[in-house]
Parts: sequence; C-alpha cells; structure tokens
Amino acid sequence: MIATWVFTILGYLNIVFVVVICLYLIISGIPAIHEIGFFDFIFGTKWASTAADPKFGIMPFILTSIYGTFGAILLGLPIGFFSSVYLAKFAPLRVKQFIESVVDLLAGIPSVVFGFIGMLVLVPAIKDIFNLADGSSLLAAILVLSIMILPSIIKVSIGALEAVPHEYELGSLALGANKVETVYKVVVPAARRGIGVAVVLGVGRAIGEAMAVMMVAGNVANMPGIFESVRFLTTAVASEMSYSAGLQRQALFSIALVLFIFIMVINALLNLVLKKRGSK
Repeated sequence: MIATWVFTILGYLNIVFVVVICLYLIISGIPAIHEIGFFDFIFGTKWASTAADPKFGIMPFILTSIYGTFGAILLGLPIGFFSSVYLAKFAPLRVKQFIESVVDLLAGIPSVVFGFIGMLVLVPAIKDIFNLADGSSLLAAILVLSIMILPSIIKVSIGALEAVPHEYELGSLALGANKVETVYKVVVPAARRGIGVAVVLGVGRAIGEAMAVMMVAGNVANMPGIFESVRFLTTAVASEMSYSAGLQRQALFSIALVLFIFIMVINALLNLVLKKRGSK
C-alpha cells in the first residue's frame, strides 16, 4: 500500500515538473517574442544579438536543427536498426555479448568526448577530403549526432525484437519461411512499436544535444549548408547564456521555448504515426 502511494506521488511529480518547466519557459520567453515581433523572431534570417542594432532572427537555427536531426536519423537509423536485428536474431552469443558491451560503453561516453574527438579527427578530415577552409560544418555535426544516437536505437530495438513471442518465429518457419524472411516479415512488424520508441529516443537525443554539436559545427549563425559553419537551437542558447543580459537574455529563453515546442511537436507526430500503424 505504501509503495503504491509512493510511486503514484512520484508519477504525479513528473507531471508537475514538466508543467512547471513549460510555464517557466512560456513566462520567460513570451516577452521577447512580443517585443521583437513573432515573424521577425521566427522567420528572421539574421542573428546579431550584440550588435549596435541587434537582430534576433532564429530561422537559421530552426532550419539547422531540422536538417541536422533529419541527417542524423537518415544515417543512424539504418545502421542502428540492422545492427539490432543482427544482434537480436543472427549473432552468435559471444559476438552479441561483446557488441552489446561496446554499445553500452558508447552510451556512457560524455557528449563532450564525442565533440572533442570530432573536433580533432572528423573536422580536419572533412577539411582535407573536401578541400575546405574549415571542416567545422553541418556535415560534421550530422556525423557526430548519427554516432551518438546509435546506443539508444540499438538497445531499445533489441529489447523490442526479443520481446516478440518465440511462437511467432516457429509458426513462420513451420509454414516454410526461412530465417531471414521470418525475421523481417514477422518479427520486425510485431516489434515495430518498440522500434518506433527507439526512433523517438534517437530524435530526442539528436535535437537536444548541445556540447558536441557546438564543438564540431562551427557555431556561426549562418543559413544551413552541408559545408557551412552553423549553429543549432541548443548551441545558440548554450553559447550566449553566460554573458547575455536584457533583451538578449530574454531572446535566449524564447529560443529555449521554441526548442521545447519543436521537440514536443516532433514527438507527438511520431507517436501519432506509431498509433495509426499499430491500429492497422
């Protein structure tokens, strides 16, 4: 009885924390949007918060976050999905245990380490391969993010695949399907909801990452280009919050509010797609 009450209270506390954060961002972010102007803030293409005539347009940050997240999922999702299928259904036990331990280690590496390695290895490599003046770019950020989301996708997908009842496989094999057909036509569709959760977690990790992206993307408020130095919504807040004041500080809270709404909308859309497919 006591445990039930404790867990119930903790569950409601989670809801309270989300509501408080949401209200705080709204209260802190709305004044700057009102003063700057909604369209000038959201659709403005120039950010110069410390200039004599400051500009607070965040469209470059929004587009960069969208392109960076989409690129990371485009690269990381196939690798993570096929890796999880191999580990869950095809890999020998020793290979599976070894690779899973490596994935766990990858999940425990701090983001600043990813950024540091990317800055020392990946950025110079991009500079040399594509003959650029500077390798800090959207491409470098996408590559780093695609690696960082792999543990979330692989671990959750493995759990979803292994949760499918073994009778499904036996029934498929008894009907004459081979191992590969059974896995991809029976097991994977049965586990698609769990795999969808893995995608949601990967998207959340890609959108919310700041430190690693700041170290490899160049952190310049340009319109996004694959070889351009760019700034994400997260890095825009992290890079200026320490010395911001007045309208600039309020504008950073407005960016945080936009990022919060951005993440909620993407998660809601992904969950809606998963529910529609799950009901079929």
